[in-house]
Amino acid sequence: MANARARHILVQTSAECSTLKEKINNGDSTFEEAAKNHSMCPSGKSGGDLGKFGPGQMVPEFDKVVFSEEVGVVHGPVKTEFGYHLIKITERS
Repeated sequence: MANARARHILVQTSAECSTLKEKINNGDSTFEEAAKNHSMCPSGKSGGDLGKFGPGQMVPEFDKVVFSEEVGVVHGPVKTEFGYHLIKITERS
């Protein structure tokens, strides 16, 4: 069974998500700093780290990105029932 580890940032709007992604990709902020300063999820305190998880443990929209997209790249905005996410897959096996 596949496992992955990812970080995420959860915000209320797609626009906020896009702005943060631009800052991270431009080097104005690290993913971890942006998570600590902006994420509505408790994981923000630890730089957005969600630890290791398997398929089906996260909401479907999140799972789809984590188990099919490129590792080490910032993905998003990804809309779920919780809001808008930026997702960075840190490892996948």
